[in-house]
Amino acid sequence: MSRLFWLGVGVAAGVALSRKLREKAYQATPAGVAENVSDAMRELAGAVGAFGADVRAGMQEREKELQDVVTERSGVRLHGARARRADD
Repeated sequence: MSRLFWLGVGVAAGVALSRKLREKAYQATPAGVAENVSDAMRELAGAVGAFGADVRAGMQEREKELQDVVTERSGVRLHGARARRADD
């Protein structure tokens, strides 16, 4: 019974090792490398997009802060590229 158990353990380990080796061998092929590169490019594009969104949000927030300061100190209310007097 003990020998049958160890035979089963050996077969299971062999199958698992075989699958891992096949996966690693595929990653070394041109198709596997292309897949890895495309995944990395997709991840990079997502990170660049998120960075751009963060920068735009920060710019809008800072522009609002600056507009509030200008309005408070000068009485000129700014709307985008146009400027009007606050007391109009």
